[in-house]
Amino acid sequence: MMTRPHPDGSRDLRIEDPSNLWLIHPAGRALLPHAVALGISANAVSVAGLVLGGVAAACFAQWSDWRFAILGLMFSVGWLIADGLDGMIARATGTASPVGRMLDGLCDHGVFALIYVTLAFSIGTGQAWALSAAAGIAHAVQSSLYEGERTRFHRRARGIAQPVLPTVEGNALVRLYDTFATSLDRVALRFERRMARDEDTAAFGQRYARAAAPTMKWMAWLTANVRVEAIFLACLLGDPQLFWGFEIVVLSAVAAITIARHRAVERTVSGDDISFLAAGGRIASIITTKEQGHR
Repeated sequence: MMTRPHPDGSRDLRIEDPSNLWLIHPAGRALLPHAVALGISANAVSVAGLVLGGVAAACFAQWSDWRFAILGLMFSVGWLIADGLDGMIARATGTASPVGRMLDGLCDHGVFALIYVTLAFSIGTGQAWALSAAAGIAHAVQSSLYEGERTRFHRRARGIAQPVLPTVEGNALVRLYDTFATSLDRVALRFERRMARDEDTAAFGQRYARAAAPTMKWMAWLTANVRVEAIFLACLLGDPQLFWGFEIVVLSAVAAITIARHRAVERTVSGDDISFLAAGGRIASIITTKEQGHR
């Protein structure tokens, strides 16, 4: 069973999407030495991924022909490999930066924006445009929240607490992106402070990771991989609007449920639930004693 974190410390295999484990990341790791040797930057790979995603969008726009749907899936896989490879290059070369992280995120959102727009254009109805816009907004919110939760999980699993809210720096666009991606930091701050107070933060982090991994595994439904698979299936079924319904309804429900469950895991691991139950028990005992005294 795969439970070990990836050697570069960037990913915990317990919460990875199967397609990442068996296809996307192995392909990225195979390409990494060649990219580094050629001096290809992480940002260049991000932009190349955007181009591949754009070609995928053009193919999916021909969804009435199953052959183009398959081509769209193939170019989307190429984009997903590039999306993983840019981070590998940044870590391997020590060139990770807030701007690079923002560019990576914008390219990811850009690919889906292209797919949504081309699909809406190919259908050509007001309903399609409305569903496309609603799905795009839902996607942006879901993906940003998921990225924050995933980053938080990996950091804690390494025994690193963040008891103080991070300072958002950079240009206005970077600050806006980071502010949205870290919007749940304030909600999670109580757990971070509890973790920081523990005598062994590494053991505390591992205890948290074991408890949170099942929830984070379900949250992996919010990855780009799942969306690509859903777009491909919807095109094969002859109605891309099925994907938008999946995005708006199903994935929004997954985001809400798993984020709420993650907060519940934090309360359990930090002992808040136990403290609450103990306090409730003491209050009940006091009430019972008073009632007996009045009899």
